[in-house]
Amino acid sequence: MKNRRALLMMALAIVFGLAAVALASRWLLRQTPGASNKIVVAALDVNLGQRLTPEMLKQIDWPAETLPRGALRDGSKLVGRVLKTSVLRDEPLSEAKLAPAGTLGGLSALIAEGKRAITVRVNDVVGVAGFALPGNFVDIIVNTQSNERAISKIVLERILVLAVAQEVGRDETKPRVVNAVTLEVTPAQAENLDLARSVGSLSLVLRNQVDPRPGTTEGATKGTLLGAREPHEQPAAASAPVAEAPAPVTQPKPRLQVAAAAPRACIGVISGVQRTQECL
Repeated sequence: MKNRRALLMMALAIVFGLAAVALASRWLLRQTPGASNKIVVAALDVNLGQRLTPEMLKQIDWPAETLPRGALRDGSKLVGRVLKTSVLRDEPLSEAKLAPAGTLGGLSALIAEGKRAITVRVNDVVGVAGFALPGNFVDIIVNTQSNERAISKIVLERILVLAVAQEVGRDETKPRVVNAVTLEVTPAQAENLDLARSVGSLSLVLRNQVDPRPGTTEGATKGTLLGAREPHEQPAAASAPVAEAPAPVTQPKPRLQVAAAAPRACIGVISGVQRTQECL
């Protein structure tokens, strides 16, 4: 009886031990990344606009709980695709970082749908001393003559810099002075920019990357700059005081001259003792 009970306890212990081993093995398998968690990453630093080659891609294991959103698993389908943003070594690839399938490499792959690319000539001053790099946003100021007066006015705001000179790569460690900058604009903005550079000189204004607020201004003129009015805006000169008209000379009214009565002929009349005089 005692041996049977001991055997039963040993059997139960073996069963529970096997169950514990099975559960522990299953838990460990869940913690170890498997083949299903392999994702495609960049094998080296790749600049935007480049076509992907097999040498630029590799697969690595990635923990399932931190798997990047949109991560790609099949590297063979990415060969020949074009990057629209720069990636660093071991950075996961996703559709958001790739141009549409069939896009050719180069600058055209970076232009957003409905936008255009236009190049403007710059110098070390106009180009913000080389700090206007691909991926930055700039405002564009034109200096021209309007109604016979000089004026500087922001004509385009928050314009994306696609490339500087012939480079689309972005290296913020060292600004580079170039002679041309390529900007991404809408068709209407392209027309305005082409007109602006033909009527005056352009300047680029580097702006904060995350500041979307518009810079609405009325433009700057010599008058607003110096705090004085433009020549055509000056008030009219004070007119000379009008001389008062001389008071009219009042002529004294002529006095009425009473003509002297002509002498009358008088005769004396004696009647009795009375004597009278009658004049005609």
